Amino acid sequence: MKYKIFCFVLSFTCWYGAFAQSHTEEIGAQTDNDSYLLQGSDRYYTDGIFLYYRRALKISNSSNLQNKVLGFEAGQKIFNPQTGSIANYAGVDQPSLIDRPFAAYLYVGSTLNFLYKDESNLKIGAQIGVVGPDAYGKQVQSFVHDNFGFYHPTGWEYQVDNSFILNLSAEYNKLLARSSWIDVSLTSYANLGTGFTGAGVGPMFRLGTFNQLFNSVSTQSTAIQSAGYTRLNPHELFFYYKPQFNVVAYDATVQGSLFGTHNPNSMEITLDPERFVFSNQLGLGYSGKRFVLDAAVIFHTKDVKQMVQSHQWGTVTLLYRFH
Repeated sequence: MKYKIFCFVLSFTCWYGAFAQSHTEEIGAQTDNDSYLLQGSDRYYTDGIFLYYRRALKISNSSNLQNKVLGFEAGQKIFNPQTGSIANYAGVDQPSLIDRPFAAYLYVGSTLNFLYKDESNLKIGAQIGVVGPDAYGKQVQSFVHDNFGFYHPTGWEYQVDNSFILNLSAEYNKLLARSSWIDVSLTSYANLGTGFTGAGVGPMFRLGTFNQLFNSVSTQSTAIQSAGYTRLNPHELFFYYKPQFNVVAYDATVQGSLFGTHNPNSMEITLDPERFVFSNQLGLGYSGKRFVLDAAVIFHTKDVKQMVQSHQWGTVTLLYRFH
């Protein structure tokens, strides 16, 4: 009898450990800002806000897929030069200080994430939006600065003109090696469209307690229909390091409209992108029974030829899982 009770308890513990994280939907937000690094800077990629909803889809038992996640998102990115307040001397603005164009990008999009049993995944996506005054970068930055005790932004009259954005994206990840507390995987992406065209590749190292890449913070796949497998851990808590080499073919927030259409009365200032950019991302990932957290700092080399220095920012994503 005691043996049967012991087996039952052991079986239940294993079952709970395997299925405790199974939720089919999640909703949450991400915020990016260079002020999170407490350096007193307000330059280049200065602010971003994103809303997410993801739902795991059913897959057949005979499929090579372990998980499939449909996602919807909306977001805004804001960029300014080395300062968001272009100096004014003797009543004359100083556009020569613009070493990265004033610009904002406002969009909505969707993704479909195919996650395979061999711990590779392919995530495809599409976004539609606008770069330019209709993205409301000036209004959002002015509201935040004026109501939270910061300087008043000036110089947005030089922002890039409006351009319609239709962009496609693909992301591929693949596990390369793993031990009990560390693993390394290949990460890569490619973008193609009227706003952003380029690609990037690099490794990602995880240290701590993590799960397989088909149900992990690392691949935005913490929503899942039914586990049907034994998780490496009942929750995730790990540090990660993600260096990446990027090639930039086009960036509408730097170069303006892809089609060369400009308002003849515009004061738009566009510049020249660096074609090769290297980034380092160091972060912390966590997934529990309900909440998912991803917090990181990102360091970029100069992505515009005229920039006087490189830039960095912090990013925090918080999701709530349900159903």
